[in-house]
Amino acid sequence: MNAFIVGGTGFLGYHAALEFLAHGWGVTVLGLPPAPPRDLFPAAVKVVVRDLNAAPDAELRTLLAGHAALVFAAGLDDRHTPRKPAYPKFHKANVEDLLRLMNLARQAGVGRLVALGSYFAHFNRLWPGMRLAERHVYIRSRVEQEQAAFSMPGLDGMALELPYIFGRLPLPGWRPLWTPLIRYLRSSKVLFYMHGGTACISARTVGRAVLAAVERGRAGTCYPIGQENLSWTQMLERLAAADGRRVRVKRLPTGLVRLALQGVALSHRLEGREGGLNLRHFAALQTTETFIDPVFSSQALGYELDDLDAAFRETVEACEGIG
Repeated sequence: MNAFIVGGTGFLGYHAALEFLAHGWGVTVLGLPPAPPRDLFPAAVKVVVRDLNAAPDAELRTLLAGHAALVFAAGLDDRHTPRKPAYPKFHKANVEDLLRLMNLARQAGVGRLVALGSYFAHFNRLWPGMRLAERHVYIRSRVEQEQAAFSMPGLDGMALELPYIFGRLPLPGWRPLWTPLIRYLRSSKVLFYMHGGTACISARTVGRAVLAAVERGRAGTCYPIGQENLSWTQMLERLAAADGRRVRVKRLPTGLVRLALQGVALSHRLEGREGGLNLRHFAALQTTETFIDPVFSSQALGYELDDLDAAFRETVEACEGIG
């Protein structure tokens, strides 16, 4: 059995590729230029360096032939603040690109699809009163991505709804998205942060969940994937401990958090940019406990959870020299 991972040279694609390989699958990864170091993957992994938007359909169809599963680990995440309007960019990267690949995959005989999405889509279902997809174009694109993943007859599509992820990609100079937070952790023994919390997971656990979804997942199902639910204070304390430090966290009033985010939104507006998350409304979500049940999906799919503290250590080690 062979798996084709789009975005396979990135953080999550890399860990998924290793899991497939360890369980006897053949693996092809498609990633953007520049080419990764030759020793990033074991020799058995076929690495294709190509811009998806520059590749004609016939080329992609040929690459997909002979694979049983397609993993979509590409797309645009919520950190991006493109030129206004933002929605067409998020829709193109998260929905249109997926639909194009799904159509080509079906033509090439691929039978299974796993799309890597966001746990914000889970909370959009769980908390309709927050109107998350209506207010945040990034979340809207992730909800639409799930709908797209289930839409094609002949291709069994599933979606993994992922929370905040920790670990490392063993590339020289690679930095995790948590780099600004690690810098802040190292700046003082007393930190100021918000109320609320989040589900957390290691990149290795994500890789295991991707493999399990391909092998055992049920078509048309959204799987919220988590490992531990932590308050923001607990998360900061655990990351600091992984860095050999102890910190004391003081929680900010939510009104102050809202005011700060509105200031960032004003800066974006003055620059002609727009984020995928509407910062006028984001404080309400970010100061909530966005917790998920880690047992439901792990039992449904049958994957094992990893050591989250080890992933925290890898995260801070990848920020060596920053502080």
